[in-house]
Amino acid sequence: MKRISAAVALTAVGALAISGCAAGGGDDSGDDSGLVEGSSITAAWNQAFYSMNGNTSFGNATANNNINYLVLDGFNYYNNTPELVQNTSFGSYELVSEDPLTVKYTVAEDKKWSDGTAVDAADLLLYWAAESRALDTPDFDPADFTDPDTGEFTEAFPTDVVYFDSGATPTSGLGLVTEQPEISDDNRSVTITYDQPFVDWELTFATMGEMLPAHIVGKKALGIEDNDEAKQAVLDAIEGNDAADLAPISAFWNGGFNFTEMPEDADLVVASGPYMISDYVADQYVTLTANPEYTGDNSANIEEITIRFIPDPLAAVQALENGEVDIIQPQATADITTALEGIEGITVDTSLGGTYEHVDLQFDQGKNPENIFSNAQAREAFMKVIPRQEIVDTLIKPIIGDSAIVRNSQIFVPGAEGYDESVAANGSDAYADVDIEGAKALLAESGITDTSVCILYASNNPRRVNEFALIQASAAQAGFNVTDCGSEEWGGLLGTPGAYDASLFGWQSTSLGVTNSLPTFETGGINNLNFYSNAEVDDIIAQLNVEFDEQAKIDLQVEMDTALWSDFYGVTIFQFPEVTAISDRVTNVESSILAPTVFWNAWDWEVTGDSEE
Repeated sequence: MKRISAAVALTAVGALAISGCAAGGGDDSGDDSGLVEGSSITAAWNQAFYSMNGNTSFGNATANNNINYLVLDGFNYYNNTPELVQNTSFGSYELVSEDPLTVKYTVAEDKKWSDGTAVDAADLLLYWAAESRALDTPDFDPADFTDPDTGEFTEAFPTDVVYFDSGATPTSGLGLVTEQPEISDDNRSVTITYDQPFVDWELTFATMGEMLPAHIVGKKALGIEDNDEAKQAVLDAIEGNDAADLAPISAFWNGGFNFTEMPEDADLVVASGPYMISDYVADQYVTLTANPEYTGDNSANIEEITIRFIPDPLAAVQALENGEVDIIQPQATADITTALEGIEGITVDTSLGGTYEHVDLQFDQGKNPENIFSNAQAREAFMKVIPRQEIVDTLIKPIIGDSAIVRNSQIFVPGAEGYDESVAANGSDAYADVDIEGAKALLAESGITDTSVCILYASNNPRRVNEFALIQASAAQAGFNVTDCGSEEWGGLLGTPGAYDASLFGWQSTSLGVTNSLPTFETGGINNLNFYSNAEVDDIIAQLNVEFDEQAKIDLQVEMDTALWSDFYGVTIFQFPEVTAISDRVTNVESSILAPTVFWNAWDWEVTGDSEE
């Protein structure tokens, strides 16, 4: 593009969001103390916001979803226990039938968007259309219409094609809901029926931070001025499977909510959550203001939250010390922990989080003219030269000591049930140490003549810069010519054909659902950014989607983990150390191991009484 004072072991890897880095308490039902007019605080994040649609391959990033979580309401969210909380003030859902799996979703009667338009079945149906892709033009491939410099779709994208860029596949989530949902007479409910059982059904539909306003999509895509008429037009297009209208609707859903500064059109920031975007200065900050139309339990206490973008961790610490920001969760380094020790009036929490660092290899459509990593021997050779232990010893142990370990599973979090079993079987031990001679031999056998490998990473992230340098130096000893594809816009470039050969970034867990990490490895999945495809892995994923037995789920995941290492998919490196620093000016801030980490209950934050102006 795309987490606490005590470490928490996840029972399963959840849905993953692209992480530039990451890190709030309070009770689950919201805080009744009320909005304090004129109150404001500032938090810092290491990457700039660029899309209010985090459900596209382009927009699925932590930097976006931190903010979207606060401006787009939904049916549930995770607290920092972590446990799933039903957000009943937004709406309710009930399991109508287990066979066939049928679920009814109902929006609360008083729910409105920030422009006063009702939240209703039109919004729910648009969400289904986008996230199921049931109405998409069959067999369309958008690869030829993706800009390799930005990762966005080009102007050459066909205007007559229905294509929702949600990455939905026919074997999981709403991809299994091919039948049109049934709308209630009062237009506040939809009932969806799955084609087959799906174990994580509770995590698939309009959770916090996801559902976009149908009336805005209709206005912009179809040129209709009236909000209600625009909403009805979207409803009609979906119910009638009208490709002529669905094509522009899907195109606007894909890219219409992408922006890197405050849009002139206020319609693009219409919100349903406790906050709404009120200001955005490019590459500097986004300001969120309490949404006056919000009526849910999670109403804001602080009127204005500004999120400053500070890529340099030491600069974030300096801003905290200067009183310019109140909450930071920078990329953790030894220098960061040392610098924070000398600051008065702050609380610091350090632990392992729910994000892990990894290197993925492009199986297809890489930058190298020979598409180097389509060759299995070249992939294996490159994995042998990545200095995983050196990276951990040099960059991570100085932060958290001996609890910093190399992560050896693509599926399981260290300490989680199944991790040790999987590591013993998956073959990751072949990459415990750098093997230059073994890599040289494999590279020679591969027949590859162009050994250039361009690595994409965040060029404004000091830790990633150091990791890249260590990989580059090690790989050179085996004959690889590692070149620099680093970019400040790395998030939007992930998955872009022809842009790079390998990528270095972090996946951040957003749920405890066993299936929600699977789109990383499933053919065509939204998080499958390296064009990986394996029929055996796809079959395991299909089994996991319908498996309810806990031991059977672990066994299947071990099997998949082994297949991924055998395919030379890439390497995992470490679980992120997490440092959260909080000024005494603000209270009720605690981090969660799941995204959106420190922002999970921003509505509960309060400015302390002795510091209000």
